[in-house]
Amino acid sequence: MTARERAPSSPTRDRRASIVPPMPGQRVVMRGIAASPGIATGRAVVVDRRRSHVPRRHIGAPEVEREAERLRAAAMASEADLKLIQTRLLEDASGEHSSILDAHLLIVRDEMLLGGARRLIRDELINAEWALKRTVERIKELFDRNSDDYFRERRSDVDFVGDRILRHLTGDRATLSVDRQSIVVAHDLSPADTATLSRQPVIGLVLDVGSRTSHTAIMARALELPAVVATGDATAMIAADDFVIVDGLRGEVVVSPTDEEIERADDKGRRYVSFSRGLLGRRDEPATTLDGERLTLRANLELPAEAAIAVDHGADGVGLYRTEFLFIDRDEPPGEDEQAQLYADVLRVVAPREVTMRTFDLGGDKFATAIRTPRTLRRSLGLRGIRLALAHSDLLRTQLIAILRAATEVPQCRLRVMFPMVASIKELDAAKAVFAEARAVVERRGLAPPEVPLGVMIEVPSAAIMAPQLGTRCDFFSVGTNDLVQYTLAIDRINEEMAHLSSPLDPAVLRMLAMTLDAARAVDIPCAVCGEAAADPTCVPVLVGLGARELSMHPAAIPLVREVVRRLDARRAREVAYQCLLSSSSDEAEEIVRSAFGAELADVFGGMDEIES
Repeated sequence: MTARERAPSSPTRDRRASIVPPMPGQRVVMRGIAASPGIATGRAVVVDRRRSHVPRRHIGAPEVEREAERLRAAAMASEADLKLIQTRLLEDASGEHSSILDAHLLIVRDEMLLGGARRLIRDELINAEWALKRTVERIKELFDRNSDDYFRERRSDVDFVGDRILRHLTGDRATLSVDRQSIVVAHDLSPADTATLSRQPVIGLVLDVGSRTSHTAIMARALELPAVVATGDATAMIAADDFVIVDGLRGEVVVSPTDEEIERADDKGRRYVSFSRGLLGRRDEPATTLDGERLTLRANLELPAEAAIAVDHGADGVGLYRTEFLFIDRDEPPGEDEQAQLYADVLRVVAPREVTMRTFDLGGDKFATAIRTPRTLRRSLGLRGIRLALAHSDLLRTQLIAILRAATEVPQCRLRVMFPMVASIKELDAAKAVFAEARAVVERRGLAPPEVPLGVMIEVPSAAIMAPQLGTRCDFFSVGTNDLVQYTLAIDRINEEMAHLSSPLDPAVLRMLAMTLDAARAVDIPCAVCGEAAADPTCVPVLVGLGARELSMHPAAIPLVREVVRRLDARRAREVAYQCLLSSSSDEAEEIVRSAFGAELADVFGGMDEIES
């Protein structure tokens, strides 16, 4: 029977209502995002995790305190749930990944969420469930305006925590339970729901929605559960007990496959497990090319507790530690003591490896309630990054003081500080002046902070063009490829219709990269490449060929990137990179790479089909 194939989509209620499920036994192939690698074959369990019904009623003034107390009790019960799940994870082999739930624990205690709901209870005299739901929706709308993947994905975290609290309020405490070896099919799952699967006979996940970098996807990878997300309508197309193949390498789900397909999938899954375990087994080996060029592979972190995950995956340090999570979803900015403690925790875990801390990168569509700016100045081309930090230099100074304090508490650490979205020499000089003020404050307190290299994140074309001059006034560069692609190609990353045009292999972007790397070499300062390009096996040969010797990526990508580097000849990579610079499109550049390294990287490019048994 011919396969019915579907592309990833964003289902709406109306569209889902019009979907015609396949006939029993009809073979269907669905496409989605490969969120967690691996292959699983088995029977489906379709899980209904739809949001709880929200009762809405007006209350009298005497009921305000009772409703506020119900909300507080539900939040405390939700926190207890999350801590219990963490404890269970710590008892399992995946214990180091229990830190992924830290984001939810932060949210469940957050004053913006609970305080906002309490204010609605008091001011509008509505019940706790209604007030909570309205507050969650308001926060989600703020995140929806965000063009940064990190911030947009925190929208789901707020939604999941709000739903957990709501279930305690309504008494809808249905738990996710699977009693036989199964592939779970659901519209969406929270990281906490996914974590509960660690002790259940679940062998794979298929979700209607999601992304590869969501916390749910990270948890699936931590539990080594093959997962495909963003299928659009898997819950409408897959019935309970349907036999399913989940291909977390290709982002493909096959319903009612043939016996031959099942046999091939099982064999492919076994070969992948062997391959991936081999990669982790070599995590302590250096990332050195065949002709002796050594690369440094560092991790990008979002939360302090992820530092242990980076070390576990063999990171040479932290190339980007995002600090903006401290500033979002709160009414007041974080204090110096709170920041110093968190930064010191990261330095202790990673030491003696190097940690690069980026000062808060907010503004544009990156919303932070703790920093008040006119809406007209919060656009992507307005007051953001270092511009916003300099406009609120007191907050920047406090952050830098906290970072320096943390460094004094961890004498064995190696620390660098990086400024985001620098577009001019004037901005760099101003940021360095604030750093000097912060250092003077710390020294007047009798502390002796170490010398800290100061760097610039190259994310806009003006910075790449001015790199020769910027390089004489700072100690290192880090190229933020995600934003550099966006600003070089004038493509909004939040616009799904334009996403196919956004590629770090576009010749214009590659030339910006080459200019920056050349400028760094001319003044003998390090230049890292950070972002999705650093984790993409197709881009890595080009980056090596352009001269990049430091790459920074999400921790899970490090073992595979190390393997790619170890199979490359840097001299040949230089030839290929030059051809890509002269190409006419990203598609042509990608084809050049795949043709040149098809033999060496067949298993990477071919989705494991070429791995030898």
